[in-house]
Amino acid sequence: MHVTRQLSAVATQAAKKLIALKEHDFSRTASAVESTRALQAAEKLTALKGHDFSRVAKAIESTWALAPEGCFSPISSEIPSFSANGRKSKISTKLRPLFCCLLAAILVLPASAAPRKPHVVILGAVKRVSYSKAGDPAGATAVEDSLKIRPLLLDGLVKEWTTGDSHDVTDRSFVVRRVIRLNDALPSDAPLKNSARAPSTWVWQRGPWLLVDRVTGHVTPLKLPDYDPGVSQISWFRDYGAYCGVTASGKSLYAVVAQVAARKPVLAKKLAVFDAENHPDPVCDPAEWQREPLRITFHVSGANGVSFDIVPGSAVLVEDSGDEPETSAPQTDDKPK
Repeated sequence: MHVTRQLSAVATQAAKKLIALKEHDFSRTASAVESTRALQAAEKLTALKGHDFSRVAKAIESTWALAPEGCFSPISSEIPSFSANGRKSKISTKLRPLFCCLLAAILVLPASAAPRKPHVVILGAVKRVSYSKAGDPAGATAVEDSLKIRPLLLDGLVKEWTTGDSHDVTDRSFVVRRVIRLNDALPSDAPLKNSARAPSTWVWQRGPWLLVDRVTGHVTPLKLPDYDPGVSQISWFRDYGAYCGVTASGKSLYAVVAQVAARKPVLAKKLAVFDAENHPDPVCDPAEWQREPLRITFHVSGANGVSFDIVPGSAVLVEDSGDEPETSAPQTDDKPK
């Protein structure tokens, strides 16, 4: 093997050097016993070539490959240096591991000590865009013809487009509703040559709520149980969001209080039967919060308000340090029917 050949050559060269030193009367440096042992070691290394010692050779070879150049060299066992009087001396190999450790520390410390770059998360200026129930049947009312939107900027770049007011959940996290721009062109529509003069084929729609972390810059869509933007708006308090929800069957209207990052809703109570074809617009007015005692009141159109007491609990939102990406809160497993 290649490694065995190198070791054999090193041992043979060392033996020859020791013999040559003896001929030049450097008996204190090399004796006849040392030269004999060196020759015997060279013969043994040559004999190892025919045996199955590949695992040992591979381990030695990998050590040389991983070590910094000059730390574990298969050719030279000593580091040359020069003394004050100009004579060439040799440094003991015992200092070589210390040198390697110092070199590794110098290379690693600058990377680990580098400060983390802070993020800048802000909401930009408001602008008005065309908006209608034709473009957003579930989110727009019959009288809306425009929508106020503003960009969510991360380090000066547009991350998302948002609409409505934001709500601070903690001192570093807030929620805001996303607005989506959809392509409204049909496949049969012929592309126009002058797109600058062509009528707009894009429409805006209200989208899901987003949880934004100002420190890490993470933006996470919130999965709110049974939330339908065409039925009611969300009323926020602390890390709670209250709204009228519609079940997956579309036949029941529920009072829902969801907590940010919680698996299940804090409250899910049936309010009325829901008729998807014939219902008032809006179905529910915004819910009203009361702090002490903690209480929420839902207002279904055409009915009296219904209040529920909420048992306050601790916040379950975990704001990480930015080393790992955040995961969105999973949707509740138990849905009302």
